[in-house]
Amino acid sequence: MAETVAIEHEEHHHHHRGGSCPVCGHHNLTDGTGHGRFGQLSVALIGGYFILNSYLLNWLLPKQNFTAELSAIVGAVILAIPIIVTALKDLYYGKIYMNELVALAILAAFTGGDFRTAGIIAFFLLITIIIESRTASGAQRSIEELIKLTPHTARKIIDGIEIETEVLELAIGDVIRIRPGENFPVDGVIISGQSTVNQASITGESLPVDKSSDDDVYAGTQNLTGSLEVKVTKVGEDTTLGKVKEMILAAESSRTPIVRIIDRYAGYYTPTILMIAGVTWWLSGGDMKRVITLMVIACPCAIVLATPSAVVAAVAAAARLGILIKNVSHLELAAKIKAFVFDKTGTLTNGILSVARLNPVEGVEPAELLLTAASVESHSNHPTARALQTLAKEADLKLDEVSDFQEIHGKGVQAVLKNEICRIGRSEWLSSFGVNVSLEMLHDKEKENEESGMSVVYVAKGNKVLGWIAFKDKVRNEAAAIIKDLKKLGVRHCAMVTGDRESVAKIIASSLNIEEYRSECLPETKVEYVKNVKKTSTVAVVGDGVNDAPALAAGDLGIAMGAIGSDIAINSASIALMTNDLRRIPLLVSLSRKSRVIINQNLMLGMLFVVGGIILSVFGWMSPITAAVLHALSTLLVLFNSARLVRTGEEITINEHSSIN
Repeated sequence: MAETVAIEHEEHHHHHRGGSCPVCGHHNLTDGTGHGRFGQLSVALIGGYFILNSYLLNWLLPKQNFTAELSAIVGAVILAIPIIVTALKDLYYGKIYMNELVALAILAAFTGGDFRTAGIIAFFLLITIIIESRTASGAQRSIEELIKLTPHTARKIIDGIEIETEVLELAIGDVIRIRPGENFPVDGVIISGQSTVNQASITGESLPVDKSSDDDVYAGTQNLTGSLEVKVTKVGEDTTLGKVKEMILAAESSRTPIVRIIDRYAGYYTPTILMIAGVTWWLSGGDMKRVITLMVIACPCAIVLATPSAVVAAVAAAARLGILIKNVSHLELAAKIKAFVFDKTGTLTNGILSVARLNPVEGVEPAELLLTAASVESHSNHPTARALQTLAKEADLKLDEVSDFQEIHGKGVQAVLKNEICRIGRSEWLSSFGVNVSLEMLHDKEKENEESGMSVVYVAKGNKVLGWIAFKDKVRNEAAAIIKDLKKLGVRHCAMVTGDRESVAKIIASSLNIEEYRSECLPETKVEYVKNVKKTSTVAVVGDGVNDAPALAAGDLGIAMGAIGSDIAINSASIALMTNDLRRIPLLVSLSRKSRVIINQNLMLGMLFVVGGIILSVFGWMSPITAAVLHALSTLLVLFNSARLVRTGEEITINEHSSIN
């Protein structure tokens, strides 16, 4: 698996060869496994030793001039080779980037016999590369950390006997045993045992989750307390952890508009600087030191790294919190969101419905009403269906077989039960089939339940209504607080769209201080509403990613909640929240705005060093060594400024840790 990731990472960087400054770009001088950084450090230390030795010989043994010069030559050659080789590779591919500026500066110092200067320039550039590769290559390190989460071997159970096997050899349907303290190597479903599982690596939540039979578990998460037997459901790249890895790589490989602009004009930058260098050489009477200084300080590593370093830091911070961003343009867009449209069930509410009341018509027993409803809904995965099946299981009812099951989104379900068509859904939908749902007794009690915030569905067999069932859901504890937080962040419009009744929607919206809502919405109605909001504002749509896929796609930004284990949620949205914690949403907006501020700071800082340095070098007010030091300093300042983003959201994880203790 490690080899696969390294190859993918290398292919990705080769594809985006022109996307960053090669001098500071870790991808040209590393192999993606960490060995490249070790090699760079070795080269820098060995070359630096020879340059330092040259200075010491000149100082302590001035008569050993030849030995001192030889030491300087050896050191300069060792330090210069990686940079010159990379520049030659660029030329081989027919590209001219910033590498050539520094390579020419080093060669100019060589031809002038100033080997110590050439060596010091190359030394500081290599040190910059090493530090940059350790601080800015966040995606590669994130992938390496993810790989560590998955064990290489697993205990496969065959005929009741444990056999240790390679994880790569596991197939769907195999049964494995996971002991306390071990990580899950694949996605699966528990068939025996119970335990608590730490899912922080995927969801960003520190609070462990209780798991027992029929519960899903995910690769990279940790089994804490009990021994479990797990049936494999997904392996390799198809696991939730594999999807997370793909999204981190996709985010790191995508580019913001400012980076695309830099890429477009990078080919013109080097010839322009060379022209300025030529004019400087001519006006200064052939002063090569000015030319060398100009080419070193003109390498705009800080400018080119301004955006990628901030973006990688932001993406790493988001991933740590269980916020997965597919494309960095989506991160940039989050700062501009002025309207949020929320789904209700499963988003603002827990989405775990429970049956609050069974109301059969005269002549129908509650057990018959429940049995009919649960049997028809047995093929559905809707929250109401799960609530009915749970209650039927508690009542020890044996469900009847149904056929010709159909689910009409936003309206209801129907199936053939004992040779009769049974339907469950809204009164209007049932009325369209000639079912009489206008009984006064039904409507009076239905109204009472709606006024208390419960959802109601009707059950009918043939043309006869059997009664209605009321469901209740609970608003998420943090829902009201995040609406308030979003408004503090300048979000002008928060709305809720739901397929539920007007009375229920009104109660939920009022309790959360949401100024606008739409009730009894079909999927296409939600899409239409989102499109109308888009006409006046940049809008983000928040939903569960399953029933809300069309609306998520219709918004400028789609945010799918509870995406852990859900391919639909990950694929349907721009951003996937692996947890259902709504606090991640204002955190996402805040992170996006912080990253935009830091990018602007980085660009201004980089331009200050480059433009100021060019002016100083043209007038001969700066030496080549000073230019190399300032080049390294500007790059480090940009990287460390970007690194501040990594700590975003720490207060949430700290609170989660404290709640555990």
